[in-house]
Amino acid sequence: MSASVNDAVKYGVDDTAERKPAPKGGASNYKGFVGGIFSGIAKLSVGHPFDTIKVRLQTSNKTQFRGPLECLLQTVRNEGVRGLYKGATPPLIGWMFMDSVMLGSLTVYRRLLLENVFSPRRDAHATVSSLHQLPSVGHGIAGIFAGWTVSFIAAPVEHVKARLQVQYAADKAKRVYKGPIDCTKKLLRGHGFRGLYHGLSATLLFRTFFFFWWASYDVFTRLLTTHTALSTPAINFWAGGLSAQIFWITSYPSDVVKQRIMTDSLGPDRRFPRWRDAAKAVWRENGWRGYWRGFVPCFLRAFPANAMALVAFEGVMRALP
Repeated sequence: MSASVNDAVKYGVDDTAERKPAPKGGASNYKGFVGGIFSGIAKLSVGHPFDTIKVRLQTSNKTQFRGPLECLLQTVRNEGVRGLYKGATPPLIGWMFMDSVMLGSLTVYRRLLLENVFSPRRDAHATVSSLHQLPSVGHGIAGIFAGWTVSFIAAPVEHVKARLQVQYAADKAKRVYKGPIDCTKKLLRGHGFRGLYHGLSATLLFRTFFFFWWASYDVFTRLLTTHTALSTPAINFWAGGLSAQIFWITSYPSDVVKQRIMTDSLGPDRRFPRWRDAAKAVWRENGWRGYWRGFVPCFLRAFPANAMALVAFEGVMRALP
């Protein structure tokens, strides 16, 4: 996600970046992994409290929380500020790998699409820029493939995170799961790897909407490059934040359904054996508004969390030898 934004201009936006030789694989992987660590820390620090409120609203009804502000106040009053960071360890660890995988796979998919699908005919009039530009739709398709790739890391991380976030008891002794390790062990012991990866198909569907993220990122970058005098980091900052919001506007209903599935029982009292069962339940309970419950904290989180993750990643990438 944000960790790969710096590399996003390489195939289609920044002509100076296009003419630079690609970094060697080992150095690129090393920098991407280290940058991903700091990107994940920044993203979690800024965004996780918003995410906790979002998940609690998505998986509760109006009798429990009337809106995001009441959910926030109740959480802080009953569980303290630490309650906003419940389930923070899995995404912190996961995002280190997720950002690294996203950076690497997104770049590979872009190159493959450029070379095999979108490469223009090489003639005497072709320019260096035209030979190396990937259209916005190509960035979107690469985003889908990268989203599917990272889903196999994201699914168990988000599953454990969601189950921890919906534990409302302030007393740890009354919680089903003591923490992420305990939750992972109990899921594996009771349901095997299939239980740990519960919600994988919903995660794959959700991340298909990465098309809109990376396609719109490319569009915003081109527009800002052409019509403003902003520096490259500033363009990445604004394009990254705005495209993240485009992504959430298009994908949010699928995320609501995903959260319902991931917090569902894995035993015989399971409510949602299929994706459409969870989707129907959301409609039955709250109509079309149910698919947007919790959207406000999510939308407010999208820009600052991804912008700060980008700032952290870019800073580390510049600092590393």
